[in-house]
Amino acid sequence: MKQFIFKSCLLGILGLGLSSCEKSENQVVSDVSPAGTLSSSTTVLNLSLEDGDKTALSLTFPKAEIKGAIIPVESTIQFDVKGNNFANPVEFVQSSYSFSPTVNEVNAMMLKLGLKIGEAGQLEVRLKSAPAANAVTYSNIIMLTGTPYKASSWIYIPAAYQNWSPATADSLLSPISNGVYEGIINFPDTKLEFKITPKKNWTTEYGDAGNNSFRLSGDNFSVLKPGAKKVTIDMNKMKWELTEAKTWSLIGSSTAKGWEGDTDLKFINDGTETHTLTLDLLAGEIKIRYGHDWGVSLGGSVNDFVFNGGNVPIAAGNYTITLNVTKTDDTGKPTAVKITMVKN
Repeated sequence: MKQFIFKSCLLGILGLGLSSCEKSENQVVSDVSPAGTLSSSTTVLNLSLEDGDKTALSLTFPKAEIKGAIIPVESTIQFDVKGNNFANPVEFVQSSYSFSPTVNEVNAMMLKLGLKIGEAGQLEVRLKSAPAANAVTYSNIIMLTGTPYKASSWIYIPAAYQNWSPATADSLLSPISNGVYEGIINFPDTKLEFKITPKKNWTTEYGDAGNNSFRLSGDNFSVLKPGAKKVTIDMNKMKWELTEAKTWSLIGSSTAKGWEGDTDLKFINDGTETHTLTLDLLAGEIKIRYGHDWGVSLGGSVNDFVFNGGNVPIAAGNYTITLNVTKTDDTGKPTAVKITMVKN
């Protein structure tokens, strides 16, 4: 009886083994074709702000041929600057067999990749086909040429110091419209609260949500102490940050504060590094300095401001000063500026 039971068990084990072997032999191994030829409707990108919503180009590629079991094949269009060997490409995963980005989308991508506004640049584009991590193939490479344009966007900062008016609120700038906005705002004493609006009205407004985050209809943002602040708003991550900022200022006997106090120029958040100030001046002398410090100062004459120049003689009157920073060093310190001072 024991011998019968042993033989039965042995036959059962052998049966399982044979069954297992049979299933293994019947498994189907897939064969996926390499990435096919990538084609483009053009290799010259005609980019302009006016045509931002139009199609910039159309890229097409064949459907991957699969033999055997059906498995997913991830197809990705990759863009990178010519000569970068796709080390850090901008990628677009595809669900179809064509890709037609708009002019605005291509322009933003070129700027993100480091190409400069107003300068012709070259991109390389290819198709990446990845049925599995160890089976990645790439298509031919197509060279694209184009000149990116400035595509800035703004958000607005209605605040206590300007009577909470979105229509006249200061702006923050995103030079490449990537959702990150920055600017310098001077918050006066006792008026340290503000909010964010995408447009110059209260239709949509954002406020503080704690832990450097913000949300729709949140609390007022609050600046802990007065002065010039660099405000950074990341609309992608819903985060905000304040850091101390240095400003250009007017000082001298012609101003109401004399040589003992600075009158700050207003930073214009338009991407041109422009600072302006309109005010009444007494007969006397002035200088312009950076960061409320004499480390960087400008003097000379009304028509020719130079670094470390002497006191500038001024006749009484109302003046508008416009200062443009044209060059900075690696630390951000201004090394070249252009100043105009006009008597109104």
